[in-house]
Amino acid sequence: MGRMNFLLLAGAYYILTIIIIIVVLSLINKRENRKLKDEIAKLEKDKNLIISASMLSELNKVEALVNNEEMKSKYDDWQERFHHIKDVEMPRLADSINELDALFMNGDLKSLKGLVLKTDFDVNYLKTKADFLLEEIKEITLSEERNREVITKLKAEYRNIVSTYKDHLNDYEIVKVPIELQFENIDKLFQAFENAMEENAYTEVGKIVKAIDDIIVNLKVVVEETPSIVALGKNLIPKKVEDIKSICEKMSKDGYNLEYLNIDYNIKEADKKMQDIFQRLNVLNLEDSLFELKTMHDYFDSLYNDFEKEKISKRIYEDYSRSILLKLTRLEKINNELYKKLGDIKYSYDLNDDEVSVIADLKDEISDLRNHFDKVIDVGRSHIWAYSKLARELELINSKLFKTEERLNVALRTLGSLKEDEHRAREQLDEIKKLLFQTKEKVRSYKLPIIPKNYYVELAEAMEAIEEMVKELDKRPISIKTLNMRVDTARDLVLKVYNTINETIKTAKMAEMAIVYGNRYRVTNKEVDFGLVKAENLFYKGNFKSSLENAINAINIVEPGIHKRLLDEYK
Repeated sequence: MGRMNFLLLAGAYYILTIIIIIVVLSLINKRENRKLKDEIAKLEKDKNLIISASMLSELNKVEALVNNEEMKSKYDDWQERFHHIKDVEMPRLADSINELDALFMNGDLKSLKGLVLKTDFDVNYLKTKADFLLEEIKEITLSEERNREVITKLKAEYRNIVSTYKDHLNDYEIVKVPIELQFENIDKLFQAFENAMEENAYTEVGKIVKAIDDIIVNLKVVVEETPSIVALGKNLIPKKVEDIKSICEKMSKDGYNLEYLNIDYNIKEADKKMQDIFQRLNVLNLEDSLFELKTMHDYFDSLYNDFEKEKISKRIYEDYSRSILLKLTRLEKINNELYKKLGDIKYSYDLNDDEVSVIADLKDEISDLRNHFDKVIDVGRSHIWAYSKLARELELINSKLFKTEERLNVALRTLGSLKEDEHRAREQLDEIKKLLFQTKEKVRSYKLPIIPKNYYVELAEAMEAIEEMVKELDKRPISIKTLNMRVDTARDLVLKVYNTINETIKTAKMAEMAIVYGNRYRVTNKEVDFGLVKAENLFYKGNFKSSLENAINAINIVEPGIHKRLLDEYK
């Protein structure tokens, strides 16, 4: 039973699947057939719209306008093309569509698809051809309306031009004749337009409208730009040129060299250009005229800035001339003095050639700068260069001179420090000797029972260092490095002696004070007496630190805390 049910169910599913596939394929086929049918119907509709009623209507309008050979030739050509579309190409297209219907009815979809594409192309091609023919015909049939509209606008623009001209006649005096001739030409062209329209000479009408439009466009530019051209070329620029010539003449008398500006050449070129502009203006050719005049005007305007720049440059040149001369003279004097003493400086301070070569280098630098400066000043006196160039040259010299001055100052500071080191070493020698004398006096003033042995050792070392320092100061040449080392050694050793004797005397004083303070307890306490006796023995042997410690320890037996107080006092 189970197996039978399974086979029945599988069979049912198989049959159902077959039915679904058949239904889907049937739907797809119907949809594709419907799509092809719609395309055929659309082709039929597009074919029927190729020759419209408007084309026949437009052709009939043209027939009424034929009154000359040219129009008759055009009309015949359009008739021939129309009949070829209607009687030859349209039937051929109808046959293709009929064939599509037949293939559709027979179900030959494969052939049908290819023919649909070809027929669609033929329909579009024939429609474009018919549309192009219609546009050509409308060029004539709509010509009057369109040209009338254009002419109306041109007449309005022309009236504005004439009105502007008459309102400002003085501005156009220079081009009065050619402008009025153009007015006559335009009037004649308007009349020619009317004549052509009456005669239906539509091919000529387009040419006349184009000619009128070109003349009016040019005339509008002439009327708009001529006042500005005349103002610039006859008034503003000539006045500016005269003013510039006057300024140039005055500045040249004052010593300014303005040749680098090429003013005379540029004025001549500007005159030539203006003559050309006004010659072209007489034939109403204004191409780039206003732009060229504005460029000229801007150039002559810029010359005022150049003149002002030259005046400022002259002041800069004169200021630099004075300041550089003073600075050069001062540096030359300082460097020459150094250069003369170069041998003494090398001998006095044990310097080698490399260490003093900067002085010779600076001498050459200053000499080169002096030569450069003198040449610039000579050129300035002869007025060969413009002040702007002279000022730049002096700025360059001043910049180099500033760097040279810095190097010289460094050299002076270096050499000056050698002298200062020597002077400072002599002053320190006196201070060291004075400190050593004070140390000896201190030893003599406080009569120590025994002077520590290290005092004599340190004193001998200090005195030897002072002798070495004196020898170095008496040497010629002096080695500053060695001298500074001798000074440091002598000072350190004398300070060492001074500190040693100070510490010794201070300790001895504290030990003596402690023994005297503890004498009050000797009778009452044997331990104190014993400690103080030991401290006295150490004191006379010169062992002051141990003496102080024994005295403090002894007193601390009967007076606790004295140890801390005396140590604090000691410290």
